[in-house]
This record gives sequence, C-alpha cells and structure tokens, in this order.
Amino acid sequence: MAKLILTHEVTGLGAPGDIVEVKDGYARNFLVPRGLATGWSKGAAKEVEAIRAARAKRAHATVEAASSVRDSLESKTFSVPARSGAGGRLFGAVTTKDIADAVKAAGGPSVDRRKIEAKGHIKTLGKHQVVVHLHDEVTAKLTVEVVASDV
Repeated sequence: MAKLILTHEVTGLGAPGDIVEVKDGYARNFLVPRGLATGWSKGAAKEVEAIRAARAKRAHATVEAASSVRDSLESKTFSVPARSGAGGRLFGAVTTKDIADAVKAAGGPSVDRRKIEAKGHIKTLGKHQVVVHLHDEVTAKLTVEVVASDV
C-alpha cells in the first residue's frame, strides 16, 4: 500500500489535501503520473496545509451559502454553443470549462470547472444534466442545453 497526499479531487477517494492509502499500482500508474497525488513524507505537512487553505478559499463558506447558489443554478438552463454536423453530432465534445464559461456568461455565480461532473462526454445537441459540487454536503443538478453555433 502506498501513502499519498491528494493534490486534486478524485471521485470516490478524497479531496485535495487528504492523506490516503491506495494500492501501489493505482498510485504508480494513475494518480502520480496524472498529477492527482504526490508521495507522502513527514515534511509534506506544510504542503497539506497549503492545499487545504487554497481549497477553503475556493469553497463556499457555509452550507447556507452553497444552498442559495444551488437554488440559483438549478432554476436556470444554461446554453453552450458548439459546432455540430448533420444529425446533431458535435465536432469534439463540450468540456467542463465550456460549461463553467456558460454559467458565468449567463450571469450565474463563478463555478470551478474541477467541481463539475458530467456523466460521460457530451457529444450531441440538446439538453444534458451535469452535477456541480458546491460544498461537501451540497450538490446542484445543472441543466445545460447544447446549441449549434455558426462558427
């Protein structure tokens, strides 16, 4: 078992700054090469505190604040323009950055693209559901409508 410090959020494993124990192969072949974690050492305590402080700065302060943001996000449908071909298939896919930009352009609150989770890749026109993790206890279900663009 390898002991690691997560530097990014990993679904089902933990949040940045968490110290986790995973199997050696998972650490060596997936987490460390992708920059999602670093090796644990006694001197890494300062790094853990810096990661937790940055995470706290980006996170919503309270559950109530996150709930109000959730209510404002769930009440709207956000439009994401994308180039498409015949049959409504996209040239490429809609990314979490595209979704975060669409929320901001529509006058919504600033959403961290790393907190947006889509079920699979969005590669067709139409309405899609994505999940935004606003707080440890609060998630929002966002409706995203992918529309054809002229570009």
